[in-house]
Amino acid sequence: MKLVIDDKIPFIHGLAEQFGTCVYRPGSEIAPADVQDADALIVRTRTHANEALLKGSKVQLVVTATIGHDHLDKEYLAQAGIEWRNCPGCNAESVAQYVRNSLWRAMLAGHLSPNPQDTCVGIVGVGHVGSAVSRALRAEGFRTLHCDPPKGEPATLAELARECQVITLHTPLTTEGEHATFHLANAEFFASLRQCRVFINAARGECTDTGALKSAVKSGKVACAVIDTWENEPNIDRELLDLAFIATPHIAGYSADGKANGTRMSLQHIIDHFRPTPCPQLSVQAPNLPSNFDFAQEVISQLPASFSTSYPWLSPEITAILPHNALSQLRQYDALADTFRLRSAPESFEFQRGHYPLRRE
Repeated sequence: MKLVIDDKIPFIHGLAEQFGTCVYRPGSEIAPADVQDADALIVRTRTHANEALLKGSKVQLVVTATIGHDHLDKEYLAQAGIEWRNCPGCNAESVAQYVRNSLWRAMLAGHLSPNPQDTCVGIVGVGHVGSAVSRALRAEGFRTLHCDPPKGEPATLAELARECQVITLHTPLTTEGEHATFHLANAEFFASLRQCRVFINAARGECTDTGALKSAVKSGKVACAVIDTWENEPNIDRELLDLAFIATPHIAGYSADGKANGTRMSLQHIIDHFRPTPCPQLSVQAPNLPSNFDFAQEVISQLPASFSTSYPWLSPEITAILPHNALSQLRQYDALADTFRLRSAPESFEFQRGHYPLRRE
């Protein structure tokens, strides 16, 4: 068997070789010549699995080691008789960590009440990720409203706009049908907001109209934008980068735990499809954290002095207003540190995704 694999998929080197020959390539550079004699592809969002890539190949299965699958041309794959699989829920807890810890930072900046019970969070899209976000926030005392018409969730966007201090997007990207999510957060949506202090997009960049969001931030309609996914990645809007409170390079789901889950599920899809004999052994484990780990110090220590000296370090004194467990959570992961890293070199968006520091859930 021959597998073509995105070379940034973690923990897969050495395991995938149990199946046969493995060719590792940068996801955006996987080309028709690479896949002509391949049996399967294991990719991420940067590889567009479509006719241009796959026509005339012997590929039987395309696996994406991600929850999202809008980079797969599913209509073409069906016509060509090529199966596809994704990894639903693999990094849901990682995204939940990102959202929760971003709200702690918003509290420290004065955008939200220090009492979570005073804050209602509107969650748009309540699949694996949105459900994990809801569980994590409710465990901390936040109230939540769920909007997901295809799943029968009762709240509407209008209700969220009226009731919620935080609105966070966790939908797939769809462009057709009654519930299309392309530019779901548009000028009309932002104009409808009544109490929203924090807007979060950790879904797909195109779920938000960048121009409309910038106008909402400039006008004060949105006080605090948290942006992990961007239109036109990796060529992100530099003005939005400067306007956002937290701005990260599409890494909300990039905990080592989420990556390990995605790799394990991807290889299991290969087993389920091809039924190799003997069956390969899968043991994908995230590395342990070193003692006294502090995510921010790991990241900020690598940045120019102009950034490291302006980073607002965490201490019990400045975090005394937060719930008792928030400080330890922020030491384990702080999205503001990722923001400083991206602002220091926005042109390296793709490099930062591919060389992301160790982070545990």
